[in-house]
Amino acid sequence: MAVETDAAATPGMALADTDINWARLDKTRFHVIGAILFTAQQALLHPTHVVKTRMQVAEHSGLSRIRGGGLSVFRHLLRNDGIHGLYRGFGTSAIGSLPGRVLTLTSLEMSKDTMLKYTQEIDMPEATRLGMANGVAGMLSNLVSCFYFVPLDVISHRIMVQGLPRTTYCNGPFDAMRKVMKTEGFRGLYRGFGLTAVIQSPASALWWGVYGAAQHIIWRSLGYGEDKEKKPSDMEMVTVQATAGMMAGACSSIITTPVDTVKTRLQVMDNYGVGRPSVLKTTKTLLKEDGWWGFYRGFGPRFLNMSLYGTTMIVTYELIKRLSVKQV
Repeated sequence: MAVETDAAATPGMALADTDINWARLDKTRFHVIGAILFTAQQALLHPTHVVKTRMQVAEHSGLSRIRGGGLSVFRHLLRNDGIHGLYRGFGTSAIGSLPGRVLTLTSLEMSKDTMLKYTQEIDMPEATRLGMANGVAGMLSNLVSCFYFVPLDVISHRIMVQGLPRTTYCNGPFDAMRKVMKTEGFRGLYRGFGLTAVIQSPASALWWGVYGAAQHIIWRSLGYGEDKEKKPSDMEMVTVQATAGMMAGACSSIITTPVDTVKTRLQVMDNYGVGRPSVLKTTKTLLKEDGWWGFYRGFGPRFLNMSLYGTTMIVTYELIKRLSVKQV
């Protein structure tokens, strides 16, 4: 949805110019700036991810303090391990994510452009078209990224939960990888892959679909259209994008937390009995420990993480795109 050159040159920003497509981006700048800003955002939110992961994995009988909620786990980590405890697995996750982000962002933008192109002539509400295009792009990019990010999740999650019952001690990411591969071979690095691909891809579609539709609806409710008479300010643009991102993150966290809990435990916990851990064994153990409510372990930190992530990620992402537009 490119905008004419003369419109881009006028003061302010036309509404159509808030959605910068793949063809208008300087790809090198896009990925370099993205690597820097997304790593900074990841550092800001990593403690909530650690708290959420430990709550999901901890045994009900072994860690009664978790009943106090995410804040109790946060205080316990800070008191016993200091800041280092809140950033367990960050180096592995941050450095390992760099190539994965290039893969994810490229597939996201290219598939979104393709969907917008092929739905342009279809008679449907614009909010629906944008939601569908963003949703399909989110699902496809997640499917592609699963092949890279699942092994990274397995390794970083194991480092995050060091010391909890039924977890294996690992002296860093390479030791974690070695121990997983020694026990289960290469397939051990893909624990939870099927669950991630089958469930998280629709969840990603939900996130991006809600974001695309919500942003369009908010702009319309504020009186903006595709005409270039009324242009949103930078502050309005950031506020609308942040609100849409927060809504998308909140919706996604409510729906996907149960699956995320099972996936996280499947990836990091051992000694489930004879044979390789499975979704069924993990689910049965979780039900036995806490009942159905156990599937929402860590929901508070995850809701906070995904809401904050949705807000900061999309504002960061849209900023990266604006900073990466090709110079005419």
